[in-house]
Amino acid sequence: MGQKLVFSEKMAAKTRVSVEQIKEFILNAVTEKSSGIIAATAKEFGISRQTASRHIRALVREGLLETSGTTKGQTYELATLAQFVDVFPVTPDLEEDEVWREAIVPHLDDIKQNVLDICQYGFTEMVNNVVSHSGAMELKVGLELTPLSIKLFVLDDGVGIFNKLQQDLGFKDPRHALLELSKGKVTSDPAQHTGEGIFFTSRMFDSFLMLSGTLGFAALREADDWLIEVGDREPFDGTCIELEINIATDLTTKEVFDRFAGEDAWDFSKTHVPIQLARYGREQLLSRSQARRVLARFDNFSEVLLDFRGVEMIGQGFADEIFRVFRNAHPEITIMTINTSPEIETMIRRVGS
Repeated sequence: MGQKLVFSEKMAAKTRVSVEQIKEFILNAVTEKSSGIIAATAKEFGISRQTASRHIRALVREGLLETSGTTKGQTYELATLAQFVDVFPVTPDLEEDEVWREAIVPHLDDIKQNVLDICQYGFTEMVNNVVSHSGAMELKVGLELTPLSIKLFVLDDGVGIFNKLQQDLGFKDPRHALLELSKGKVTSDPAQHTGEGIFFTSRMFDSFLMLSGTLGFAALREADDWLIEVGDREPFDGTCIELEINIATDLTTKEVFDRFAGEDAWDFSKTHVPIQLARYGREQLLSRSQARRVLARFDNFSEVLLDFRGVEMIGQGFADEIFRVFRNAHPEITIMTINTSPEIETMIRRVGS
């Protein structure tokens, strides 16, 4: 009798795990208006279409999936568990932690603590930027919660983040402001702010999107990739930030802070710079002046990782300014590279020799 009981418990545990695996697969496989999810689930787990359909219907009953269409043409998509937009007047008395507690926290009761910490950090940093720097009259915040992810939105009607930095720091082009933001430690008010909020927020969330004017900047954490959009849409007045994170992630704020810390655990001394942000339009990176734009404020860091994703070649002057002139003048700063093409590697070796 005892052996049968143990065997039954093992079978039940196996069944529970299998149900959770099937559930996770379906939720991750469903895209907007998915129509082939039953066949895909049956194939993935070697089960009948009837069994796969039963699991999908269970998710519909739980409110995690939504369905539309007739029986033959039925489609499925992730349910929206919460969605709202709230508006706050921007005054000197508006405090980001109050906006967080009032607008966002009530919708995140069952979220893991590490995910909640990341959401609190990123959201409050972005709201603080609006209050401190934007000159906005109105702040809009929003949330969209699905069974897989949290999206947070912060929008303002101010001067625009790239224009603000361009004006206050004397950049010739708002795209230069975007390059400096990617490095971190840049702010128009150094007496009150460290300029680290956007840098760390863009590394914590799975997706970080920032729109202002005609510029768009997206950072994708898992792919360690950046997407830049210039002039392909109507100008956006003010600034719009969209943050998205998977609710199942195990990432913590500490892991992100530690990744860019130096020997002193509290020191933000490492940075990761996407070199393609130094290009304007279709130009190539050839000149020493372009290199000096990349090198600006490198003396704030002890270690710099130059990411050449999306850049196929560089000129001799550009390479020489970074990999010989600057290195010789600043031997205490370590410069490393990733995603270099064979042409770029050859050029770096040439100037180094």
